[in-house]
Amino acid sequence: MKILSIQSAVAYGHVGNSAAVFPLQRIGVEVLPVYTVTFSNHTGYGAWRGPLISPDDVRDVITGIEERGVLPQIDVVLSGYQGGEGIADVILDAVARVKAANPSAVYACDPVMGNAKSGCFVAPAIPDLLRDRVVPAADIVTPNQFELGYLTGTSPYTLEATLESADLVRASGPNTVLVTSVERPDRPADTIEMLAVDDRGAWIVRTPLLPLKANGSGDVTAALFTAHYRSTGDAATALARTASSVFDLLERTHESGERELQLVEAQESYAHPRMQFDVTQVR
Repeated sequence: MKILSIQSAVAYGHVGNSAAVFPLQRIGVEVLPVYTVTFSNHTGYGAWRGPLISPDDVRDVITGIEERGVLPQIDVVLSGYQGGEGIADVILDAVARVKAANPSAVYACDPVMGNAKSGCFVAPAIPDLLRDRVVPAADIVTPNQFELGYLTGTSPYTLEATLESADLVRASGPNTVLVTSVERPDRPADTIEMLAVDDRGAWIVRTPLLPLKANGSGDVTAALFTAHYRSTGDAATALARTASSVFDLLERTHESGERELQLVEAQESYAHPRMQFDVTQVR
């Protein structure tokens, strides 16, 4: 499998492509990383250095890949955090070019906007751009519960409401929705869930909720779920593998006391997930 991953990059820590690439490589995926920013560290520190890469420069990199004759081999285009408005056009153009070269390729969009604790942390124009133009062009989308609510104008907190909101997203274009960070009122204390929905049904998995803020964990989740789903065609299997790997990554990070994901140290969790969590079909 080959994935063209158009995301941010940081020198220190693990977010964007700096979070997604290594876990994908560790499960045997060939990744072509295209960077939209090159920062010293993620912006959660409040200070960082390095450039936003202009949309024209990002497009040039993709054109150079195309000139090598590689696009027919691309199975997935993956995108995450979009630093500025212009990058959406570049991503959508790349998706169109890849799909023209390989009609079986899919586009997986992680519609990064924010979360329930921090609110929206992207440029003001990005959420509407994602909702109106980018998400409808995707085959797979991986919003967290907060982002799902924005995309649909709903409050998806119960399981039923979350399923209905996922169906609204699917009606706009994507076939498959992975909802992360699901915190419904009736779940057991100190747990968190993920929900996957496609044409064949809906499945949920519950894991312990660890007391840490882990920048980049959503990027790892989107990458692993996309790869597992693409390789197996089975949402339940992809959900189980992803939940196992990401929980073990987060647990190792929590135990380390470090702020940044212990991405390299947890590598066996991607290659050989323990499959320790049950996946339940809810529809």
